[in-house]
Amino acid sequence: MEDILFSFIIPVYNRPEEINELLESFLKLEGDFDYEIVIVEDGSLETSEDIISGFNQELNISYYFKPNSGPGYSRNYGMQKAKGNYFIILDSDVILPSNYLLEVNTFLNNKYYDCYGGPDAAHQSFTNLQKAINFAMTSFITTGGIRGGKQQLDDFQPRSFNMGLSKKAFLESEGFGNIHPGEDPDLSLRLHKLGYKTTLINNAYVYHKRRVSWSKFYNQVHKFGLVRPILNKWHPNSKSIVYWLPTIFSLGLVISLILSIFQILLPFYLYLFYFALAFVLALISSRSLVVAFQALLAIVIQFFGYGFGFLKSTFNLLILGKKPKEAFPYLFFN
Repeated sequence: MEDILFSFIIPVYNRPEEINELLESFLKLEGDFDYEIVIVEDGSLETSEDIISGFNQELNISYYFKPNSGPGYSRNYGMQKAKGNYFIILDSDVILPSNYLLEVNTFLNNKYYDCYGGPDAAHQSFTNLQKAINFAMTSFITTGGIRGGKQQLDDFQPRSFNMGLSKKAFLESEGFGNIHPGEDPDLSLRLHKLGYKTTLINNAYVYHKRRVSWSKFYNQVHKFGLVRPILNKWHPNSKSIVYWLPTIFSLGLVISLILSIFQILLPFYLYLFYFALAFVLALISSRSLVVAFQALLAIVIQFFGYGFGFLKSTFNLLILGKKPKEAFPYLFFN
């Protein structure tokens, strides 16, 4: 294996303040690494150029402005411009812990993978809403990210807010497609077909802000639900009953509430136990009653948003026989 030369690829769209926080975290990275940062401005009206220029003396940054084409193609554009042989793809709304690059480099030098993903966490500076949404998106009792133990997970499907990809794998796979969201699992599944292995580097976490309002969070998870049947159609081997669980959970909750009116209480009590458990876990992790209560709302929004999106997409694709771009043109960039 040749020496690993890292290039960070960061698309940004109208979020200069987030880029400022992310670049500040680069200044605190531990280890003596020669890396570059490639920032791709995706047709922003509010650009990050002035903020980025303030870091040029301390960080090796390349800045590119291009017409808006979505995050997938912007990442591809950045990787085409990058000089490294291993790309680390980040969203603009993350903050790096100081040991991030040390963890990645140590892992890959011990056991090399052409693609990896890392988890996310909530920084202490995040708002209560951001912490609640983070819990819903990452807890093991929801549909969220992998937490588990310290074990290595092969065939993990990385998400592009925290993802590594070798130049070789990028060139052979041609990178991300034009669907969004869903471009990252689509790439992972195509990599598997090409014979590449992916993994989770559990210690290579980032602080991920995610959405900053309930409506934006709902729209995000709703789109996740819409995309999954499309990916199942493109990659039939990826189908799993697990993707039906948010829909089943949501319908079951509605049915349990209706049955409780007729004094059939067992289903209602089961859901009550689930939410009580979620509340306790959120309280333990956040040490905040406000975050714990908001986490319950975030879980409901997550399940209903994803579940309804999944059901709607499945109906359009399988029952009505529509093509993905015909049914949901707003999920695709030209």
